[in-house]
Amino acid sequence: MKRYESLSYLVSHLNISLQQELDDRLKRYQLDIKLWPVLFALWEKQGQTQTELSKRCDVANYTMTRLLDQLQVQGLITRHQEADNRRAFQIYLTDDAKALEQDLVQEAEWVNEQFLAALDEQEQATLIALLNKINGFKQAE
Repeated sequence: MKRYESLSYLVSHLNISLQQELDDRLKRYQLDIKLWPVLFALWEKQGQTQTELSKRCDVANYTMTRLLDQLQVQGLITRHQEADNRRAFQIYLTDDAKALEQDLVQEAEWVNEQFLAALDEQEQATLIALLNKINGFKQAE
């Protein structure tokens, strides 16, 4: 098999390029790419526990702890102890993090547009649908 026929090679290469471009754009906001999935997950649904966020972002619980610590130091999240479980904390965005959502989503959309520009609209829709299918995601997510 040639590398240009290898799904893992092609996806990995694209992933590295996408992440680097988005990371460069996030640095303008004193953020980095590691924080992006956590913020994105919290914009979709606040009040998740660290364990829920770890699963949703596909990172180890100890890694999520470090990411949440960093977001808390930056004033972007708060942790609220659950009433029925003193070891669990629900994670909420601060007003500063909520205010960043529109700008950061626009940055991510810009990156998407740049990388998809070589495809026409139908090809873009097909690519997204196929990647969702391969990943086992429902199209509505």
